[in-house]
Amino acid sequence: MNPQDAPVILAWARSPVAPVGGALRELAAHELGAPVLQALLARAGLPARAVDAVVLGNALGAGGNPARMLALAAGLPERCAAHSVDTQCCSGLDSVALAAGLLLSGQADIVVAGGAEAWSRAPIRQTRPRHADELPVTYDRPAFAPDPARDPDLLQSAADHALAHGITRAVQEAHAIHSHALALAHRDRLAQEIVPMAGLDHDAYPRALNPARVARMPVVAEAGGAVDAHARQRHALSTPTISPKADGAALVLLATPQACARLGLQPRARWVASASLGHAPETPLVAAALAAQQVLERGAAALQLPCLTAAELQAVELHDAFAVQALAFAATLGLPLQQLNTGGGGLARGHPIGASGAVALVRMLCDLHRTPTAHRPALGLAAIAGAGGIGAACLVQAL
Repeated sequence: MNPQDAPVILAWARSPVAPVGGALRELAAHELGAPVLQALLARAGLPARAVDAVVLGNALGAGGNPARMLALAAGLPERCAAHSVDTQCCSGLDSVALAAGLLLSGQADIVVAGGAEAWSRAPIRQTRPRHADELPVTYDRPAFAPDPARDPDLLQSAADHALAHGITRAVQEAHAIHSHALALAHRDRLAQEIVPMAGLDHDAYPRALNPARVARMPVVAEAGGAVDAHARQRHALSTPTISPKADGAALVLLATPQACARLGLQPRARWVASASLGHAPETPLVAAALAAQQVLERGAAALQLPCLTAAELQAVELHDAFAVQALAFAATLGLPLQQLNTGGGGLARGHPIGASGAVALVRMLCDLHRTPTAHRPALGLAAIAGAGGIGAACLVQAL
């Protein structure tokens, strides 16, 4: 890809993120996303009629076309294309990568992309009876691998990983406490990226955590297998080390360089590279680091650099569904923890599944523009892993 043809990002914004049953509990996915989309257009100085397509990630809507609902609710023209994407946790970030593909292939000039998840309003899911004498069976979690033996509970998988890699409960909890502290310390900074709604103008979940109290919180999952009880407890997952269920939306506005020149728009970032890949479904949290490694290789090639490491980047944002995931991600990429999620991560914010990857991207873009560098144009990476062993990542360059 010629860098001069690379899609550019004009604006980004997100809703507050609130735990399920909280301030955003009454809003459907399109109602979460519409004010964010309208804010994007206002920030870029772009009329709604200019948007060619919406690509929206959503994991819990149970069918329909949430992207079309969003486009119409936000007042976009009826001719606007609408693509809904469900790659579970990766949906929001994959949607932006797919939007970049629409621009590169000439199918659109201006696209809104990201994710929206109204977990509080998610439909009740049931399997349909196969026979007249059967009853529907309600379920919360679908299968993510056809072989049940390869589809462990996600909490169990994270606990197994913690034990296998020697990541103790105490270390996980210390990281979670630090994540909440960062989110509280930077609340004013984060407010600049948030479009207020339902009386909420900040992420609702971050709080000051007392280490002694955290240490007394209940264990949620511990490793299985023939391991002694002490080792399982020492490496267990407790409540604060898990990103809670949440509602939220995040979107970015992308365009071709040619559209920017024609309409007099000012790009703020350039899309450099993306990656979406699969890994063993037994250990899904690993896939985020693998996707990040792949996108660093692709980014180095696109920028004509001999190599590129995570530690060289000016902003790195991971949606950390688990504290153990953040710790493993940093270790795998050789990234100092202080360079990861500098405004607090998903641990302190919550996990609106289909939106979480897009929230990470918005967070990264905001941080990227606050971090000038004298050596080269500022680069940022966002990454996320998804159930079933998938990962997504992207690399962008500030302009």
